[in-house]
Amino acid sequence: MNNILSEEVLNVTDFTTSRQLTLWKREDLQSPQLDDVAEEVPVALVYNGISHVVMMASPKDLTHFAIGFSLSEGIIDSPREIYGMDVVPSCNGLEVQIDLSSRRFMGLKARRRALAGRTGCGVCGVEQLNDIGKPVQPLPFSQTFNLGNLDRALKHLNDFQPTGKLTGCTHAAAWVMPSGELAGGHEDVGRHVALDKLLGRRATEGEEWRQGAALVSSRASYEMVQKSAMCGVEILFAVSAATTLAVEVAERCNLTLVGFCKPGRATIYTHPQRLIAD
Repeated sequence: MNNILSEEVLNVTDFTTSRQLTLWKREDLQSPQLDDVAEEVPVALVYNGISHVVMMASPKDLTHFAIGFSLSEGIIDSPREIYGMDVVPSCNGLEVQIDLSSRRFMGLKARRRALAGRTGCGVCGVEQLNDIGKPVQPLPFSQTFNLGNLDRALKHLNDFQPTGKLTGCTHAAAWVMPSGELAGGHEDVGRHVALDKLLGRRATEGEEWRQGAALVSSRASYEMVQKSAMCGVEILFAVSAATTLAVEVAERCNLTLVGFCKPGRATIYTHPQRLIAD
């Protein structure tokens, strides 16, 4: 059993709202009753006083989100290039105010875009179609994973979805150790945001997070492959399918992409040489 749930995750009611809802069952409209609905708020990432992106997200683990987004978008190469961070309320949502190194901020201004995303969308707001598919350095082949250990990870993935258990409304992303143990995980209403939170967490953790693979509860889109590769993740497991563009990007950047992960089975799309079948 994985017990590495943070206090923030355990306070799950902070991220849901109780509302009067009417249920329909077998042609019968029942009386309204209280039920939990997941919170979704606009989150602006503000670098050195300038708003760069607004994403719709669950209002938790936002410092990890900011670090992961900054890494996966190529804004920074290391968390050390962020000198400070504050999460503050704004009139319509939340702001993550990030103090970025001067060199990185100058680079950001050169390619700045105003991005108003849907729920964690990785494409909305790019200025040109050419901006889609940033070049990624090919990954090394330094990792292996025994598929016999994947079942253990799948069994405990929803341990990191407490809000999802209440609302049925979140995606999860978790880091799988080679043993199949989950080192940690995050959830969000947006699948890209959940992955960014995981990538940000991984960048701030110790050496044990360098070995293993990422596991997401959703499909694998090209943005999720690209984000993973930008952060040096060599293996990405997805509970659902992968898109054609995701497969093409994974093939090009040497990422092992595996979809339809279920107990005892999976579909390997690219670079199976990292995987061991016992």
